[in-house]
Amino acid sequence: MKIAQVAPLMEAVPPKLYGGTERIVSYLSDQLVELGHEVTLFASGDSITKATLESVWPCALRLDSSMRDYLAPHIVMLEQVAQRANEFDIIHLHLDYLGFPILRRLATPFLATLHGRLDLPEMKALYAIFDDVPVVSISDAQREPLPHAAYVATVQHGLPPRLLLSGVGDGGYLAFLGRISPEKAPDAAIRIAASAGIPIKIAAKVDNVDRQYFVEHIEPMLGTANVEFIGEIGDDQKSEFLGNALGLLFPIAWREPFGLAMIEAMACGTPVVAFRNGSVPEVVDHGITGFIVDDEDAATGVIQKLHSLDRSRIRRVFDERFTARRMAEDYVTIYRRLIARGQPLLQVV
Repeated sequence: MKIAQVAPLMEAVPPKLYGGTERIVSYLSDQLVELGHEVTLFASGDSITKATLESVWPCALRLDSSMRDYLAPHIVMLEQVAQRANEFDIIHLHLDYLGFPILRRLATPFLATLHGRLDLPEMKALYAIFDDVPVVSISDAQREPLPHAAYVATVQHGLPPRLLLSGVGDGGYLAFLGRISPEKAPDAAIRIAASAGIPIKIAAKVDNVDRQYFVEHIEPMLGTANVEFIGEIGDDQKSEFLGNALGLLFPIAWREPFGLAMIEAMACGTPVVAFRNGSVPEVVDHGITGFIVDDEDAATGVIQKLHSLDRSRIRRVFDERFTARRMAEDYVTIYRRLIARGQPLLQVV
């Protein structure tokens, strides 16, 4: 198949440091190439890929200090995709709804993976209009606020099997990985670690929009002896960071659509302690790959049980459920179904 992958431009594909969506686009594109498909990746020019790169902007927008309008380059990219649409058997959009108006008017089949939140009130009005656009959810829980979109499947994320390696968890610390924001609740992670009497290392990005939260709520907690703030880390640092951790704390305070950090930890054989929210029950096997809890007290209570979990079994579960190959094969099945049915797809499954 000739497949177009359309990535966000905020980060390179894959991101140099933090970034979830662009990372998944990278793993998917490379795996599709390995499966023998002809893939064109529309992304920033500093991306590295096995696919044919169509550079839309010289570098990731987040790294471009001169950038003032982040939307404009994305509109340019979508127009380029539209102009070349007849070159592809299918177009795979990773910009949530941004490309719907233009791609809906083309003859080439397309789909969109919804990487973001669907619980905003504006979403209902938008999907009432675009109720025939085929979309893929990244967890079943993600669908709950917007059950009437034209879902064609749920495809969970996957990672290359050798990207992250197993560790033995002998570092004597708990880990928090991701982004500093109220919905990710690093403050809860710090409190849980403190209650358990175990140091915590925080590898996380601070966006400008969350700077005030960081200054007011997290910085005052960093002065304690048990907290080490590392900042953003790349893939090349995650095996050591996660593999040496006793466990990953994931005290999510919102309807998490997927939670890539959870399967990154599992790839390292590291158990996850996560709050029962959003996708968590679909990703974590309670008592096998970690523990699902309902509050901070319960999280503190299971920390002492982390050593009882088999780290090699956690890695085996990752290999069975969360590889990039499984993800790519799931998408290929969807692509073929959409191509066979033509555009637009009206049947929701």
